Amino acid sequence: MAARIILISALLALASSHALAFDPSPLQDFCVADYDSNVFVNGFACKNAKDVTADDFYFTGLDKPASTANELGANITLVNVERLPGLNTLGVAMSRIDYAPFGLNPPHSHPRSSEILHVAEGTLYAGFVTSNTENGNLLFAKKLKKGDAFVFPKGLIHFQFNIGDTEAVAFATFGSQSPGLVTTANALFGSKPPIPDYILAQAVQLSKTTVGWLQQQQWLDIAEEY
Repeated sequence: MAARIILISALLALASSHALAFDPSPLQDFCVADYDSNVFVNGFACKNAKDVTADDFYFTGLDKPASTANELGANITLVNVERLPGLNTLGVAMSRIDYAPFGLNPPHSHPRSSEILHVAEGTLYAGFVTSNTENGNLLFAKKLKKGDAFVFPKGLIHFQFNIGDTEAVAFATFGSQSPGLVTTANALFGSKPPIPDYILAQAVQLSKTTVGWLQQQQWLDIAEEY
C-alpha cells in the first residue's frame, strides 16, 4: 500500500512539473550565464559569483535604430540570454523593433513566451491568429499608435506592419530569457533539409512548381537568436 502511494505521488509530481513547466526559477540572487561552461543544463550554467561584474547585467544600444535596408523593411535588436548573461534564470527578455515606412515584422511565433509590444514611435497594424477553432483561425488585430501596447499570447502566430509613411519604433518584452522564434514562411519554405515539395504542395494547395520556387528563395531572418 505504501509503495502504491509513493508511486502515485511520484507520478502526480511528474505530471505537475510538466504542466507548470516554464523558465527555471532562480535559487539565488542571480545565475549569470557562463557561456564557456561544458555543463549541459536547461539554460546556462552559472558563472562563479566571484567573477560576476556589473557588465554581466548591462546592455547598451537600444537607443540606436537598426538598419531597415532589407526586403522586409524592418530589423530587430534582441536582448535575450545569449546577449545579456545576467538574464539567465530570470525569465525575461526584450527587443527593439525598427520599421521603415510600410516595413513588416512578418508572421512568426515564440514557442516559449507571450509578448507585450509597446509602440514608441509611429503607427502599426498588429495582430495575432488563434489556434484552430470551430470557427476557423480567428484574427485579432488593431491599429496601434504611439503609447499603445498590445499582447501576443504564447505560441500564436503574430505580426506587425508599419502603416505609416514615416519610420516606426516599438519595444517588446517577453516572459522568457529565450522566447524562441519561428518565422512562418521561413519554417515552411526555408527549412534545412527542405520539407518535400509534394507535402507542401498538398498542404498549402499550390503546385509543386510554385512550392519549388518558394523553396529557392532566400528567406530573411531579421531576429537571429543565435
